[in-house]
Amino acid sequence: MKSSLVFLLAAAPAMAFVPSPASATITAQSHTILSATQLDREPPTSRRTMLTTSLATLTALSVPPAAFSLDTYLTEPTDEFKESERQRMEFRKQQLALKGEFVKALARFTTESKTEDELIRDLTDLKGLVTQTGGLPQGIKKEEMYKVIRGVKARGFWPTNVEISYQKLKSEVAYQQSPNTEKDIENPL
Repeated sequence: MKSSLVFLLAAAPAMAFVPSPASATITAQSHTILSATQLDREPPTSRRTMLTTSLATLTALSVPPAAFSLDTYLTEPTDEFKESERQRMEFRKQQLALKGEFVKALARFTTESKTEDELIRDLTDLKGLVTQTGGLPQGIKKEEMYKVIRGVKARGFWPTNVEISYQKLKSEVAYQQSPNTEKDIENPL
C-alpha cells in the first residue's frame, strides 16, 4: 500500500509534463482548427487527470481505518481502574484525618489558648503537623490559616515569642511547599 502511494507520488510529476500521443498540436504552417470534441477529450495521462487521481488516492489513504469503526465503551471498570479508585479513597481518608487534626489545633488555638505558653504550644503543634504531613492537607489553605492566626493576633495579646513561633510556622509551610534543598553555588541568583 505504501509502495503504491510512493509510486503515485513519484509518477505524477514525471507524467505531468510528457506530451500525450493523442494530443494534437497546432503548427503555424497547417493552421488546423481542432474540433470541440477533440479538445474536450483529455488523454489519460494529462496533468489534470494525474493530479485528481493522486489527490483522491492520498485522501483515501490518509484516513485511518479506525475512523470508520464505531467507538466501543467498557461495560465494567478494569482492575487498574479499581485499584486507582481504592488508592484515591485511601488518600482522601488520610487527608480528611489530617485535616481534622489541623482543624482541632486551630480551634484550640483560637478559643482555648490564652497564655503565651499555650499559644506557643499550639503554633508548635501546627508546625509539627506541617512537618509530619509534608505540607498542608487538602482543604486547608495557607492564606486562610494565616487569617485565623492573625485574627488571634489582632485581639491584642501577642508576645514576641509567639510571633517567633508564628514565623517558624510560616517558614515551615513555605519550605514544605517548595523544598529546594539543592543549592546552585555557581549561580549567584
